[in-house]
Amino acid sequence: MFVRDIADREGLSIAYVEKILWTLSRSGIVESVRGPKGGYRLTRPSSEISLGEVMRVLGGIPSEEEICSQFTGNQDTCVHHDDCGLRPVWTSITDFVNSVFDKVPVSSLLTGAIDVKFVQITSKNGSRLPSVKALAMAGD
Repeated sequence: MFVRDIADREGLSIAYVEKILWTLSRSGIVESVRGPKGGYRLTRPSSEISLGEVMRVLGGIPSEEEICSQFTGNQDTCVHHDDCGLRPVWTSITDFVNSVFDKVPVSSLLTGAIDVKFVQITSKNGSRLPSVKALAMAGD
């Protein structure tokens, strides 16, 4: 696919698309094709490339460490660093989101084969917490 086509289709600048494709090519997900009909193409079938792989290459979702170091207030580290009630929650959320992304092949994004399922989360004492929606493959 041509850079200009991707930029037009996604409403992005050509420079930004080139930066993304350069990053993806450095990771081996895409490769450039030279010549008058050149452009970029996937190095593997889209069914073998997970959304998680692409997300990690492009920066992923912030980890608990990134969040804790970014929001420190006026301190060098968060005042709750050693006794943080939010850290296990954030870690569980990022682990869950990453596991979902890892199960979603890029091909399913192209075909629209993603369905939304409900996931029940429980507290450590077994009490039920409100349901949250999570992405799941159609047919799972």
